[in-house]
Amino acid sequence: MKEFWDDRYKDQEYAYGTEPNRFFKEQLEKLHPGKILLPADGEGRNGVFAAKLGWQVTSVDLSAEGKLKALSLAEANRVTLDYIVGDLEGLQFEPASFDVVGLIYAHFAADQKAALHRKLNKYLQPGGILILEAFGKDHLKFNNCNPKVGGPKEPGMLYSAEEIKVDFPDHDRILLEEKDLLLNEGQYHVGTGAVVRFVGKKHK
Repeated sequence: MKEFWDDRYKDQEYAYGTEPNRFFKEQLEKLHPGKILLPADGEGRNGVFAAKLGWQVTSVDLSAEGKLKALSLAEANRVTLDYIVGDLEGLQFEPASFDVVGLIYAHFAADQKAALHRKLNKYLQPGGILILEAFGKDHLKFNNCNPKVGGPKEPGMLYSAEEIKVDFPDHDRILLEEKDLLLNEGQYHVGTGAVVRFVGKKHK
């Protein structure tokens, strides 16, 4: 997977654009800045936006090419990111060390997804917020008709509201929905897709 993402991010153009994901932007603007963890932050569009709002950002991604693009975007916006290149399975942070975890199209292998969710949830402090937008189980029909909308082709990597309930049982569900959404994010999220959106507040 590292090679796939390095190849996607090596071009000068930003694969998913430089503007933040709309849902992430809307939700983050409601919160007071603190420490945020952004797994799969890619070329940094969401991390840079968070930093511009005053958040202390830790971005994680498999791709070194993504990091180069993210740091360039951060410099252009006069902000800084703590950007770590590596696999989430091998990374460790202090428990309860983040106020927000943002999972924006962070699709994991089916046999790792639940365990990684539990691991990431440990890094979220009590009362902290999880913001998630990802492709849902119904997305394959959209991808088959329009490959430009992107997303995994492996059904096990896609999300459902029921999986969210199981993987994050210790959250008050502020928002949990499955919907069809018109995406326009760079070159690879263009068209209508099926998404799952979740905002959860971890129990104190």
